[in-house]
Amino acid sequence: MKADTTMYKLERMVPIEDHYDLVVAGGGPAGVGAAISSARLGAKVLLIEATGCMGGMGTSGLVTAFDPMANGEQMLVGGIMREIVETMYTRGYMSPGIDPNCWRKKYHTWSPFRVEGYKRILDELVIQAGVEVRFFTRLIDVDVSAQDRMVNGVVIHNIEGYRFIKAKAFIDCTGDAILADLSGAACREAGRDTPNIMPATLASLFVGIDWEKKRKINEQLGIEVRQAIKDGHFTQPDPFLVGMSKVGHNVGYLNGGHLFNLNALRVEDLTQGMMFGRKIAEEYLDFYRTYIPGCENLEHVTTASLIGVRESRRIVGEYELNIEDYMAKREFPDQIAVFNKFVDVHPYDYSEESYQRHLIEKENSFKLKEGEYFGIPYGILVPKGWKNLWVAGRCVSSDVLVHGSIRVQPACSMMGQAAGTAAVQAIHTGQTACTLDTEELVDTLRKENAFLPQTTLSSEMTRS
Repeated sequence: MKADTTMYKLERMVPIEDHYDLVVAGGGPAGVGAAISSARLGAKVLLIEATGCMGGMGTSGLVTAFDPMANGEQMLVGGIMREIVETMYTRGYMSPGIDPNCWRKKYHTWSPFRVEGYKRILDELVIQAGVEVRFFTRLIDVDVSAQDRMVNGVVIHNIEGYRFIKAKAFIDCTGDAILADLSGAACREAGRDTPNIMPATLASLFVGIDWEKKRKINEQLGIEVRQAIKDGHFTQPDPFLVGMSKVGHNVGYLNGGHLFNLNALRVEDLTQGMMFGRKIAEEYLDFYRTYIPGCENLEHVTTASLIGVRESRRIVGEYELNIEDYMAKREFPDQIAVFNKFVDVHPYDYSEESYQRHLIEKENSFKLKEGEYFGIPYGILVPKGWKNLWVAGRCVSSDVLVHGSIRVQPACSMMGQAAGTAAVQAIHTGQTACTLDTEELVDTLRKENAFLPQTTLSSEMTRS
């Protein structure tokens, strides 16, 4: 038989570790929420994270502002996420002069924070909860019983080599549904199963901003971006620029510069995206110095070590949350969170037509009013038919439009807390992810200070 010269067969004897109840893959807001909540409920938890800190896009990605957590009347985001932001405020880690009502009450208001403070709080919380954390560790393979739809264990790799980790339950908080995809769970990929891929962004930190001129900066920004485009200032004539957010006395965070058509599931795209993102950041430095008053002495501190990916892969769950649910402000008996943020689907290219369509959708088409909210049901966390596997974060089961609302840090944290709580319930009761008693789950989450206002409960999850 002729050998296949295009493939290399790898065989290794890998040390086995089998003393965990739960493995959480990914240490972003969803992974942190999952790990802390499950450990506090008594589970032996291993959290693996590819970088050297937790927080994901809020730390390694330098997206240093929490998205809206209230709806103009009340705070919708409870549980671990609220605990984190309140602790950060008490410790002086929120942006100088910030009003706590930004996250407790105000409508569509962001809450900027200091990135190093966020890292420290997360370190302390996982230590206090008893979570075992392994930084610089990647999930590289999965062992499953495909017919039973059960995960038996995962293969991880770090400086110490390979390990095979057995556990009773697993939660995928990788953002890209890596664990679910390796397990064989059905997934949808942006650009393959959808016509477009939402652009990514490489965020930056800057210093030397005169914040006394902030009002004038905001007023002039859109006009000056268009003028700079006419002047040929940018390599990429993108009219969309969020602007600079204050995260320190003279420090600003810029979530600016789209990386269009970047497929986050291709390493070549990620590599080129990082390089192009750094080029764009330098162009924005020159733009602010030249066109925006108060930024004449601006200095660029750093770009992020992670690209801000907005969409890549999402699971096919027991339920798929859709834009009709959002617009109807639907409440679910099994909802594990409620949210209010507008549908934030960025333009798919840098044409003026795409930009104007984005503005119309943002302001008119897909935006709930003050005092309103929509429910996030448990079923979007469960790959269809799987028994001991959950997903939380931006790779949950939703359509593209709703994804534009729930892919952000506060929503991801709430979904992570729900997944961690569900996993412990399944371990203790023998229930499976796809047959979980959701009335019991909601009751436990309420005891953990989640805001779940539904009056009707059900032991059965909502299914598509």
